[in-house]
Amino acid sequence: MMDLKKRKIFILVDILCVIIAALPFVIMTIMFQPYQRGVNCSDQSIRYPYKSDTISHSMMAAVTIICSIVIITTGEAYLVYSKRLYSNSDFNQYAAALYKVVGTFMFGACVSQSLTEMAKFTIGRPRPNFLAVCAPSVCEGYVLNINCTGSKHNVTESRLSFYSGHSSFGMYCMLFLALYVQARMAFKWARLLRPTIQFFLVAFAIYVGYTRVSDYKHHWSDVLVGLLQGALIAILNVRYVSDFFKERLPRQPQTEMSETDESERKPSLQIIDQERNHHCSFSGTV
Repeated sequence: MMDLKKRKIFILVDILCVIIAALPFVIMTIMFQPYQRGVNCSDQSIRYPYKSDTISHSMMAAVTIICSIVIITTGEAYLVYSKRLYSNSDFNQYAAALYKVVGTFMFGACVSQSLTEMAKFTIGRPRPNFLAVCAPSVCEGYVLNINCTGSKHNVTESRLSFYSGHSSFGMYCMLFLALYVQARMAFKWARLLRPTIQFFLVAFAIYVGYTRVSDYKHHWSDVLVGLLQGALIAILNVRYVSDFFKERLPRQPQTEMSETDESERKPSLQIIDQERNHHCSFSGTV
């Protein structure tokens, strides 16, 4: 099995990758300076009244965090306890399984949020309630530098319409969990329970998108793009980063692994599967 030093190196690399993926989100949030797009005062799409959020940021965070913790921790705990899930690492089986899932989830969440913030601050599209938040003293025709009398922070926030962060983050989290359930809840008795859970997860993400339009916080196109981006990141993350749907080999005893194998690869189920598929792909040509 892999020694402690190499395991620490792999963990540090994983953490570094998550931090790098989150850098654009952190930088954009700290700078908080969106592109100053000109405004057409006769544009009816930005003259809607200001309304409070139906799904606030705190409620959004609470739902996604609670759902993620409950589904992932209970799912991994049950599968490890029933010996349906294992790792070839000599580390604690539950901790190793949880580390892989949480690490994959966090990486995708950072990528999704970074892409969202990059779009928001680079495009600077006014929200549907922009003029209500801006409250300009005079506004006629097309104005490049509009004179807003409203709160500076709120005015800056009202320039971050494209695309919806609620929609992209909500869809990423819920679809990731839905795919996790699809992979982990492979029991005959869950034939209808599994799609029921998946329905409510995805339905919540879509409902959040609906509220962003009805609350006049985003245009419908902002929500649509946000939902599509969140779904795309979740699918790519599960498909190419996680090992949810990869076939698992029997657990390798420590005595069967040579020192060469130990030093050349990380004890990952994904890498083991790739090696086996690699050998199989050439078996027909030899």
